[in-house]
This record gives sequence, structure tokens and C-alpha cells, in this order.
Amino acid sequence: MHLARFPRVRLAHLPTPLEPLPRLSEELGIDLWIKRDDCTGLAGGGNKTRKLEFLLGDAMAQGADTLVTQGAVQSNHVRQTAAAAAAHGMGCRIILEERTGSKAHDYLANGNVLLDRLLGAEVRFVPGGTLMPAELEIEAQRARAAGGRPYVIPGGGSNPIGALGYVDCAREIVVQADELDLKLDAIVTATGSAGTQAGLAAGLALMNLHWEVRLFGIGVRAPRDRQEEMVFNLACATARQFDRDGIVHRECIHANCDYVGEGYGLVDQGVIDALKLAARTEGLLLDPVYSGKAMKGLIDLCRKGVFETGDTVVFLHTGGAQGLFGYESVVGAGL
Repeated sequence: MHLARFPRVRLAHLPTPLEPLPRLSEELGIDLWIKRDDCTGLAGGGNKTRKLEFLLGDAMAQGADTLVTQGAVQSNHVRQTAAAAAAHGMGCRIILEERTGSKAHDYLANGNVLLDRLLGAEVRFVPGGTLMPAELEIEAQRARAAGGRPYVIPGGGSNPIGALGYVDCAREIVVQADELDLKLDAIVTATGSAGTQAGLAAGLALMNLHWEVRLFGIGVRAPRDRQEEMVFNLACATARQFDRDGIVHRECIHANCDYVGEGYGLVDQGVIDALKLAARTEGLLLDPVYSGKAMKGLIDLCRKGVFETGDTVVFLHTGGAQGLFGYESVVGAGL
């Protein structure tokens, strides 16, 4: 792979650390490591910063001066997009979907929402179930009417350009594992808008490691068939940018969506228990929407014997602990 052929703006602190989790490893019976993409640096970090390096590069190559994007109310992607825009003197218009239906003050005004406003983004709320692509176009038209040159970024930054960030991450993980003499058996990540898992899948395929290193997505929203299809299609489109059509195999795409619970952004006791276990064994802060559900899934899969004793597993921390402050009324009650 040759990523220098794509426009890129450096935003992240890379490479992010790959660290052992000895106490969680003992608890779960595997050799567990964590890829610290919560440490990418931009406005608190998170996985979207990698995607935004390529998305912002493309935006600037097109002469854009305003970023337009969307997400759920406590979106980590939106926070990082607002920060990227601020750092480069660009406008930022964001649409927040009230996807969970929560009317709690902490959810609607604290956490990532507070940071969005602090970073100077123009924030607009819409009801859950709103057709977000249409809203993005409305917002882009408003930017044009105001004399701006908008660049529309899909939710999660999940398109073939954004997924390049996780092609790079796959390479980075393998390089770090080689330096540490780790033989990787599996990578586990939350999967929602599909860009992170799709980029990793394409990256592993480009390195011909897609059969050797199993990639597990733990779904946070969609049913399994739909999630796997989204990941597969996006991974194929990402690989095509390297003129490597056909290298991503459908049977290498795994999304376990048994841990979604009542729905996207809705926190159950299993998630709170996973947050507590990570915090109290490793001092590790996860978020309640993505990495918390992924950890809930990983814990259960280990206890069901999906991973063999001693397997070397990398858990990708996608960031988002800032969102904990938007869920105080829910998480706090379950502690």
C-alpha cells in the first residue's frame, strides 16, 4: 500500500501505543493488548481523527472552507470534526440526531455536545429517524448561500476516503506487533458506521493477513447481516483505491451484533459492568456507546470460549470517554 498518493492533513499523534493489559488478560484468559486510538490527540482523541486526516486532506484539495457532518447527539465523530475545522480555520456545521430519544440534560448539553459548542461549531438538533443525507444537503446549501464552500462528511467519516485512516492503522498494528514479537491472533473493535472495521479489513487484505489475523467487529447498532454487508462493501471500495479489486473476502468479515442491547446509544447493565471492569482492573476509561459495548462483547466471547486460552488479541480503543459526562444519569445509577 502507498498512502502518500492520497491528500492528507496530519492531525493525529501517531503511532498510538500498543499496550498490554495484564490484569484484564488474567481475568479473561487471553493475552490481551490494547491499541490506544483514544490517544490520537485531537480534542481528546478517538478513532475518527485517523479518518479526518484523509477527509480533511480531500476537503482542502477541493478548496473547501466549511465542514458539514452529522451524528447522534453524543457523537465522538462530530467533536473531532469540529476540532479539525477549528484547527485549520474552517467553518463547521453539524447536525445532531436525537437518536436515543433521551431528554436528559446531561445527554443534550454535556459531554461531546458541550465540546462541540466550545469548538465553535454551528449545532442543529433534529428528531430521531430524520433522513440524515437529506439534512446534510440542506446544511451544505445553507453554507453555499452564505458564501461558503462546503465539504460534506458522512456520519462517522465512513466512506472510502475516511477508511484509509484504518488501512494505515492495520499497517501500524502489524509493525508494532513485529517489534514486540507478538503473533497476532485477532483484532476486536466496535463497529457502527463501518469505516473503522472496513479500513482494518482492507488493510489486512492488502498485507495478505486477512486469513491469519481474525478481525471481529462488535456491533453497536445494526443487525448482523446488514452490518457485515456495510463493512464488506466499504472494505471493497477502499481496496479499489489501491487498484486491488477482489482482495477482500466476504467470509473474513465478522460482526457480532448480539451486544447492541435495546439500541444505539442505550446503555444496559452489561455495558456498565464492562466499563467498571476496564476501569478497576486497568485504570482504563471506555465510552458507553462504542468501546464499552465492544468490551461487553469481548468479555462474553472470552467466557464462551470463542478465543482460545493464551490467544493474542488486540482490542482497539476507539476513544469517546468524553461522552461519559453525557451519560452521568445512566452510568452513575448503575455503579
